[in-house]
Amino acid sequence: MNRPDPEVQAVIDLATAGFPPLATEMTDIAEVRAFFAARPGPHAPPPHVARVTDEDADGVPVRVYDPGLHEAAPVIVFCHGGGFVLCDLDSHDPFCRSLALATEATVVSVDYRRAPEHPFPAAPEDAYTALLWASAAFPGRRIAVAGDSAGANLATVLTLLARDRGGPEIVCQALYYPMLDPTRSRPSHRENAQGYFLTADHLRWYWDGYLSSPADRTSPYAAPLAGADLSGLPPAQLVTAGFDPLRDDGLAYAEALTAAGVPVTALHHAGMFHGFLSMAGALPAAAEARATAFAALREALTAP
Repeated sequence: MNRPDPEVQAVIDLATAGFPPLATEMTDIAEVRAFFAARPGPHAPPPHVARVTDEDADGVPVRVYDPGLHEAAPVIVFCHGGGFVLCDLDSHDPFCRSLALATEATVVSVDYRRAPEHPFPAAPEDAYTALLWASAAFPGRRIAVAGDSAGANLATVLTLLARDRGGPEIVCQALYYPMLDPTRSRPSHRENAQGYFLTADHLRWYWDGYLSSPADRTSPYAAPLAGADLSGLPPAQLVTAGFDPLRDDGLAYAEALTAAGVPVTALHHAGMFHGFLSMAGALPAAAEARATAFAALREALTAP
């Protein structure tokens, strides 16, 4: 059986040690969030971005990162991960700063309502409201959507909603290890169920908190792999990791998009694990992978 390289496994072990026994010993959402709130913040200062402001996007809180490099810079509407129940603007602040700097784009990070207090469809509706706001706030600019994990689910759902509701136009969707299928039935969910930071127990708990009705589990706006019509969507960039339970979700989505005629750039990192793009400071390979992913998004945003 393949195993991560020792330096990768060391980062996995460190990340796991700082994570609560989620979905097994700890199931109360207030207790889980209190655990994360009590953790010390990062030691290194975040990357400097020229202007960072918290805004009200028609009722949805957003944080706008403007690197100040171009007056008509393209826009990236970003949705954070966290299984639809965890994380927020602050947890993904360093990532969004790095994204804005690397792509030379204005990043709009969405503080959507989280489950279980606000189950589906609260999160995608909030994200769509923020997308409409961004389109109006930055008229004439090219817009991409991006997200990691559950946020990548919301990013691709934004492309479906924009297509089905008549806009706004999205030029690219950047999906980093997307969480797309509540059935959790593909082989990677068994092969990588334990030992690589994100676990099968976590995913079960996340999905159960997000989808309050059995019918939601087949909605294309919750589960894009559940037979959704993917035609007419913008080009996609997918990043997947070999030791991620969600590996096969992303690979299957790349195949489904391709079959629907959507151009796909697939970046698979066989030796990596879920969340590795956020750990670029600890792993040179992760830093290189992130630079490649962000460069691809920048190219898509600036292509004629």
